[in-house]
Amino acid sequence: MNFPDAPALALATALFCVATTAAATDVRLVGVAENTAILLIDDSKPRMMRVGQTGRAGVKLVAVDGQSAVVEVDGERLELHLGDQPYAPPVASERASVTLVSDVRGHFVTAGNINGASVRLMVDSGASMVSMGPSDAKRAGIDYLAGNKTYANTANGVALAYHVRLNKVQVGDIVLYNVEGLVHENINLPVVLLGMSFLGRLDMRREGDMLTLSKRD
Repeated sequence: MNFPDAPALALATALFCVATTAAATDVRLVGVAENTAILLIDDSKPRMMRVGQTGRAGVKLVAVDGQSAVVEVDGERLELHLGDQPYAPPVASERASVTLVSDVRGHFVTAGNINGASVRLMVDSGASMVSMGPSDAKRAGIDYLAGNKTYANTANGVALAYHVRLNKVQVGDIVLYNVEGLVHENINLPVVLLGMSFLGRLDMRREGDMLTLSKRD
């Protein structure tokens, strides 16, 4: 299973959720684009709606601005913002899992944390390890200069990198310990690439624009 590689990323449309409740209707904002928003209504399948359109449970999309949207729910107008928690619908299994929704470029981007530090992650099965730039490494308290020096192939040629061990990597309810990582010395990546040192320890299932990651028993 291969997912797109991304040296640059438009983070205005990504997988981030904010939930708010008006009466009994739950509405979540999971993506935005020009005059368009992707909404989850009462935990239904994500639906793309244009401004002025009315969807499930009578929810109407009134406006889209930057990383927020205004909807009309049960006669009330609510402003929703892209937040920092991935959408994780209920599952029958007790295994920790999370379901991600792709953005308009087909990338699966979500919030997570490394060694307790909040980061933005992008699923990249083409990367052998969880890969990041020096700024994310420093925020996560990683002394990468003490790691093993190596060289990595990038879009701009071969670059200096350091092979490190990440104490903890978390995405939603999934937590893995002692994960191999790679820190690029002179490249500040816009997101942390969630490579196979993490993904290879999970089960992955893709259905259309949704990707479910599940921790193995």
